[in-house]
Amino acid sequence: MRAIGCRMNLPAVLNGLLVSVVAALLWKYVRLIEHASQLEEELQLTRQSQEFSQVHIDYHAALLALQEHGTRMVCTGKMHTDRICRFDYLCYCSEADEFVFFHSNASVMLPNLGPRRFQPALLDLSSVEDHNTQYFNFLELPAAALKFMPKPVFVPDVTLILNRFNPDNLMHIFHDDLLPIYYTMQQYSDLDDEARLVFMEGWSEGAHFDLYRLLSTKQPLLKEQLKTFGKLMCFTKSYVGLSKMTTWYQYGFVQPQGPKANVLVSGNEIRQFTSFLMERQNITRVEKKEDDGYIVVFKRSTNRLILNEAELILALAHEFQMRTVTVSLEEQSFDSIIQIISGASMLVSMHGAQMITSMFLPRGAAVVELFPYAVNPEQYTPYKTLASLPGMDLQYVAWRNTIKENTVTFPDRPWDQGGIIHLEKEEQERILASKEVPRHLCCRNPEWLFRIYQDTTVNIASFLDILRETLKTMPNLKKYKVASTVHPGRVREPMCQTSVQATNEAKLSVSWQIPWNLKYLKVKEVKYEVWIQEQGENTYMPYILPHQNYTFTENIKPFTTYLVWVRCIFNKNLLGPFADVLICKT
Repeated sequence: MRAIGCRMNLPAVLNGLLVSVVAALLWKYVRLIEHASQLEEELQLTRQSQEFSQVHIDYHAALLALQEHGTRMVCTGKMHTDRICRFDYLCYCSEADEFVFFHSNASVMLPNLGPRRFQPALLDLSSVEDHNTQYFNFLELPAAALKFMPKPVFVPDVTLILNRFNPDNLMHIFHDDLLPIYYTMQQYSDLDDEARLVFMEGWSEGAHFDLYRLLSTKQPLLKEQLKTFGKLMCFTKSYVGLSKMTTWYQYGFVQPQGPKANVLVSGNEIRQFTSFLMERQNITRVEKKEDDGYIVVFKRSTNRLILNEAELILALAHEFQMRTVTVSLEEQSFDSIIQIISGASMLVSMHGAQMITSMFLPRGAAVVELFPYAVNPEQYTPYKTLASLPGMDLQYVAWRNTIKENTVTFPDRPWDQGGIIHLEKEEQERILASKEVPRHLCCRNPEWLFRIYQDTTVNIASFLDILRETLKTMPNLKKYKVASTVHPGRVREPMCQTSVQATNEAKLSVSWQIPWNLKYLKVKEVKYEVWIQEQGENTYMPYILPHQNYTFTENIKPFTTYLVWVRCIFNKNLLGPFADVLICKT
């Protein structure tokens, strides 16, 4: 009976084995199909990653690194206003319009601010400080969430992620974007010519996008373009934020516009930057003969016109015996304008963004800025501040129209071009009667807009008078020598000696050796500053001295302890550090 039973179950057993083998083969086939599909998807994503980069990327390795290690962030700077962060595998979700930080056990987040990251932001995306439209932050997700999200497209380039502040305005392009980008890239060795710029503010290219292209050999990416590459983009290595060290002006968002309280850039850094841009545009600064100077007048074609431009040009040519030419952003290429300005002895222009090109003027040249009626030059000084930076070595002159009859206003224009007809009649009348725009905040003050968009007939006599009065010397590029900006070191071996002459009379003698670097320098004027403070008092007595030793008797009391500081000064304004404080007892 058992043998018969075995024979009866053999077909069933064979059938079961056949089914198992077929199932295994089918399962293996399905896995092969899935794997092939996954490989095809990865190849497609790799192709997408390399559509905008020649850098090779191993997609599978990049995806594995993101899944296992997550995002890593290390920042410099204590506050959101001075912070720049470096990320590995920072991602951007175009559907949510959010950056994403993926957490894993290997993630790094320094500083780990917790909820303080939102007070008000991790960092500023632009160089304009603490502007609420420029804040950067990210959302957080566990790396495991990647299983449920669209497959990422990886950007293999080292990227610098930032906001342009206003790419339609030349002043903002240079001051807020190009200079900060250039010097941010100088701070980090891997932000080199091969780095990719990524602009996240949402603007289109703008009229001067070619200027941004000069900073890298790779095409910059706009926020809108990121959507075309995929729903989730991950930057394998990126820097986020911009250095603010090169900006010198604030635009009046919190207080009326003016120079920044702490300007950290000098003309030397500005001139290195302009040399870089000129080199990238194949512009060479032509050496001029002594009698070959010329004057450039910036011509505007739509608003803020100089109504007697021809008369002004003739007057300048006659006064300075120089050829006078005009340039126009509407009629000439930007590089041709820079070529002309880079050899000019003087640049004359109505107040406006085009005056940022004065940074390309040679040392010794003059910047002449014209202001319409009722606009006080002392309240709008971005170009005066630029010209006055140590090392720019430019002369600056401001002329202001004070004759109401020499102005043409446009009250019927749209508000953003100076029109005021949208205002109450009483407010219109007040603006029309006003003789000076009061100090104000940015950016829509109707009185400011009304006055700055006026056309002007320049009073030639007053214009030439202020030029003669203000210019220290006639612009002469050939004879101009670069002023030294080398600061002195510490004075060496400071010492003090005291003696008591009588119950109410004492002497304090202080001596020191010259700074070490002075023996290698040619300095016109060397002086020394000495501060003397009675111990326990809050005030001190300052002295400027020409020699390396001095005996003080005035206000020196017997049996008293004095604190003494000494430092060196070159050419009246180049200050050295104080030596260690001396403690001197009479």
